[in-house]
Amino acid sequence: MSQLKQLHPIRMTGGPVRLNSKGQVTIPANLRRQFGFVEGDEVDVVAEDGQLRIVHREAGKSTGARIVGKMRGRATTEMTTDELMDLLRGD
Repeated sequence: MSQLKQLHPIRMTGGPVRLNSKGQVTIPANLRRQFGFVEGDEVDVVAEDGQLRIVHREAGKSTGARIVGKMRGRATTEMTTDELMDLLRGD
């Protein structure tokens, strides 16, 4: 029987962050981009093995799908659907 190697999580850091008086932290921009976090995302803070993890609440959805979901129903226009399609198609 071979001996199993213990795997350690990869630590990625964007530099030190400071907890504010409301218990909030800012996730560094490079890590937000790398892991697909965008403004307005809902996240869960999970306690696991004595550490806290920040995870997307809507697991499995792509960044694009989350953005479209947040934007759906927010646009306003006085143009008809046909006028919008002509504008988008360049006809």
